[in-house]
Amino acid sequence: MFELTDKVAIVTGSTRGIGRGIAEAMIAAGAKVVISSENALETAEVAAELNQTGIACDISDPAQLAALVEGTTNALGRIDVLVCNAGVPERFGTFLDMDMDEFDRVTAINLTAQVRLVKLVLPHLVESKGNVILISSLSGLRGNAGINAYALAKAGLAQLARNLAVQLGPQGVRANAISPGVIDTELSRPLLENETVKARRMAMTPLRRAGTPAEVGGAAVFLASPAGGFITGHNLVIDGGTIITDGS
Repeated sequence: MFELTDKVAIVTGSTRGIGRGIAEAMIAAGAKVVISSENALETAEVAAELNQTGIACDISDPAQLAALVEGTTNALGRIDVLVCNAGVPERFGTFLDMDMDEFDRVTAINLTAQVRLVKLVLPHLVESKGNVILISSLSGLRGNAGINAYALAKAGLAQLARNLAVQLGPQGVRANAISPGVIDTELSRPLLENETVKARRMAMTPLRRAGTPAEVGGAAVFLASPAGGFITGHNLVIDGGTIITDGS
């Protein structure tokens, strides 16, 4: 039920952090994974290390998105799973102080680029009756004191999963989102290295720890595999219970 044997998956932003955790979990489940990031050298190194196909792609460039899809089908013949994980953070601050150029940059990469990639891959997923997994965020599910464009974009990805599920379900294509909380990655390191902030956040998390990329990877395998075959339009929260706690 949890096997992905011979399935072909594209995982963007898969040279480190959550993306690499997802790639490694899918490889362990039998999938052929296209490793991708905007850094060509890093992409090649990680792909070689994991014995997979590597295709560098700056997701903000529509031409490179098209090349990623074409390169995948040329190399592996099909696409069964698309994991949209690549994205960028934003500067922490209030909405009143937010720079609109920063807003445009963050939403262009974290939402518009994901929409473009999904649109390019969908014909292949219809053919393979595959599925899409969009990496959203806990920040897209609640109000935030200093996260603006990032949270808006991530909320948009969860809505995209719902729209795709409704529109493409009749054709056998599933679409889901994953919303991680604090995961121990390079991106969250400033938070986890600030003992005051870390203590406050862990006190708000019933499991009292950060998650791991492997734990997000396991959830992605579940959603992509036959075990998740009757799940679509869902936003799976992986946060150690942060969103449901009363802070006790």
